Amino acid sequence: MSFNIGLSGIRAANIDLEVTGNNISNASTIGFKESRTEFGDIYANSLFGSGSLEVGDGVRVTEVAQSFDQGNLAYTENELDLAISGEGFFIVDAGGELNYTRDGTFGVNESGFLVNNSGSIVQGFGADDDNNIIGVLTDLQLSTDNIAPQQTVDVDWRINLDAGELPPLVTTFDSTDAASYNSVTSVTIFDSLGVSHTLTQYYVQNSPAGGPSQWQAYTYIDGAAASVDATGNPVPNLLTFDSTGNLSAVDGVAGATEFDILNWSDPQATDPARATLTINYRGSTQFGSNFGVADVSQDGFTTGRLSGLEIDEFGIIFARFTNGQSSVVGQVALAEFTNNQGLQPVGNNSWAQTFQSGEANIGAPGSAALGLVNSGVLEESNTDLTEQLVQLIIAQRNYQANSKTVETADQVTQTIINIR
Repeated sequence: MSFNIGLSGIRAANIDLEVTGNNISNASTIGFKESRTEFGDIYANSLFGSGSLEVGDGVRVTEVAQSFDQGNLAYTENELDLAISGEGFFIVDAGGELNYTRDGTFGVNESGFLVNNSGSIVQGFGADDDNNIIGVLTDLQLSTDNIAPQQTVDVDWRINLDAGELPPLVTTFDSTDAASYNSVTSVTIFDSLGVSHTLTQYYVQNSPAGGPSQWQAYTYIDGAAASVDATGNPVPNLLTFDSTGNLSAVDGVAGATEFDILNWSDPQATDPARATLTINYRGSTQFGSNFGVADVSQDGFTTGRLSGLEIDEFGIIFARFTNGQSSVVGQVALAEFTNNQGLQPVGNNSWAQTFQSGEANIGAPGSAALGLVNSGVLEESNTDLTEQLVQLIIAQRNYQANSKTVETADQVTQTIINIR
């Protein structure tokens, strides 16, 4: 019996050595979670013996339990390196099987899919053309295509025209004669092919004696008048301001803030597109201060190449382009389980769902009990190397001590055999 007791101790100590050695070997493995060996004593059941006389039958390993405590966060220079701050696991598709990992060492493969260093595809939620997240789990793919240009159809200008200005001395407007207008400003707009054009607005004080404050706005595109009469002379739009200095009418329409440039021809298109360009002066004023542009914006842009990616704390992936535009590519998904100890390690820093772990609760970072995502950061192994080296000494001594039990039992048996 003492042989079996010693052997059970040797087997248990050997497993403890293996677990401790595995922890030490993975001290630098990203996303690794250390394990510990849990033991239970063994007693034989007896129908007739008294409990006080029971002698144990040794020891056995009851569980190799993993610690899912947070590891230290190490900063990297790779924006696709991700770490979870809090609960949850990244989800990856490993050949059709969903695995779960804390290792966020991600990159992009030749097809544009976000993958880990084992080639498994990271799972998340896609986005539609309006940058809305679609709540269906899918492979995350980062498109490297150029973003198509967008033609300008709206220009918003918020300006102040100097209420102290007098009409120009030169009464016939001429865009080449600065004495024929009071102020000028420009903005770049784009046609349907992404070719840039210069939109210029010239402002001429035109208030009638004893009448409301009025200004003429002449619109030019690439140096040519956008609106002309039958004789080819430029035609202005009329901006009217009330006694408080606020814009009150456009082209005589009370309450209006915008006017349209009709038949703006796109000369770069194979079939020249004719579009309406709307210019809005909402919020513009006429106060007693110098002319100034408080804000100007337009909704067009040229073509752009992918210049970089950003991932925020909620796992939303933004693509940045060389034309200054950005778009939402998708959102990294996380999963949590009722019982993390029930997960089955499958290698490559990943786990698989089991009956004991319960079903995966999948959601966006920051929702429910799921943690947040850190970009440019990796979670290091949570192995405490000093503690594991001490545990290695303890396991070694346990092994030696149980070996001594076997040796002693052997000597006793040999003594009995040698009795004459």
